[in-house]
Parts: sequence; structure tokens; C-alpha cells
Amino acid sequence: MDLSTVVGIVAAFALMIVAIMSGGSLMLFIDPASMMIVLGGTIGATLVHYPFRSVFGAMAVFKKTVFHQETAPQAIIGQLIQFAGKARKEGILALESFLDEVKDPFFQKALQMAVDGQEAEAMKEMLDKEIEYIQERHESGADIFIAMGSYAPAMGMIGTLIGLVQMLQSMSDPSSIGPAMAVALLTTFYGSVIANILCLPIAGKLKNRSGEEILSKTLIAEGMRCVLAGENPRLMEQKLHTFVAPKLRESNFKK
Repeated sequence: MDLSTVVGIVAAFALMIVAIMSGGSLMLFIDPASMMIVLGGTIGATLVHYPFRSVFGAMAVFKKTVFHQETAPQAIIGQLIQFAGKARKEGILALESFLDEVKDPFFQKALQMAVDGQEAEAMKEMLDKEIEYIQERHESGADIFIAMGSYAPAMGMIGTLIGLVQMLQSMSDPSSIGPAMAVALLTTFYGSVIANILCLPIAGKLKNRSGEEILSKTLIAEGMRCVLAGENPRLMEQKLHTFVAPKLRESNFKK
């Protein structure tokens, strides 16, 4: 679980609620009509922009912001170096014993392709194509949340206009001015909260997670190509280290 996402969202809402309650009742900021305008408008506009499948797919991608287990690049490199040494000593088929140990489906697929006798360059080409499609799906999910983040404040402004129209039409009845003004102001508030605390930060986190995942899969694809090509593990490690920051580079060989 990604604690930074959970802590960030909880802290933002908690501090906002504390600030509200320090100046009055929290119930003053709860208005069902305003919520329906903003939430309904945002969801509706998103469905106009994107098909059902893409929107539901984005909701599934959202899980990556909360339930995410990051694998350090150095751990992946270490495992690939182990496979390279084993393959050079005992042959590619010896890697079959590692299939059950590998938990990452992409890594397991690459290892299975190697054991099945796939050519190095052909395997690399197929894995690269899969990485490309994964990146496209991730970008689509982030774009949907960015779109929702832009629609929510717009729906808030529409709600504000609705509230102002209602208020101006009932100026002769002072008792109706308050509820209409509440709708006018709270819709803008809800739209800003949805955009700036939820949608846009989630889109940013998805892009970060996508970058990390693509890096891991790129390391796997290139590393397994090197294993199949029978490259020297030391040279292979140097090549894979070019994908990671210098401060994260740790050699698996004793100097």
C-alpha cells in the first residue's frame, strides 16, 4: 500500500474539516443539490468525452495509487544477473527452475519465453510492444483524471450560475436567498476540492507510477535479451545500470 497517497488525501481533508469547524458547523458545507450538480456534471461530461470502457478502466488503474508494491531496480538487476550466470553455466533451460520464484507476471512471461527457446531479438521486440501498450493504457487513465479535474471546477461554476439565477429570481423573498446563495458558493467549493485534492493529484501519481513500472519492465526486457544472447554478466550489469540513477547503482560482484 502506498502510504503517501492515503496520508496525503486524509491529511488534506482532515485539515480542511478542522479549519471549517473552527469557524462554524460542518453541516453548513453540506448541500445535496450542490453535490449533485458537481458530481453528476463531472461524471456526465467525462462519459461524453470517453467511452464506458475507458472510464471504468481508469477506475481500475486508480488502484495503483493506493495498492502499489514497488520493486527496486537494483533488485531486478540482481535477479537478472543471477539468471545470466545460471544460463551461462548450465544453459537456458536451467532457468525453468526459477519460474515459480518470479512473482511479476511480465517477468515470468519473459522468463518463460526464454525457456521455450525464443530468439533474443524477437523476444525483446514482443516485450517492447507490450510495454508500449501498457504505457498507453496508463497515459489514458491519467488523462481521464486530468479531464475530470478540469470538468469539476467548470461544473462548480455552472452551479454558481444556477444559484445566482435562483437568488435573483427570489429577491422579494428574503428566506429563499440563503439556500440559493449556498448552492452558488458550495458548487464552486466542491468543484475545487474534487479537482485539486483528488483528480489532479491522482493523475500525477499515476504518471509517476507509470514511469516506475515502465522502467522496471524495460530493465526486464533488456536484461532477458542479454541473458538469451549469452552476454557476460559483468558487462550486462554495466549496461543495465545505465537505466538507473548513479546513486542507485550497486554492483552484484565483489571487487
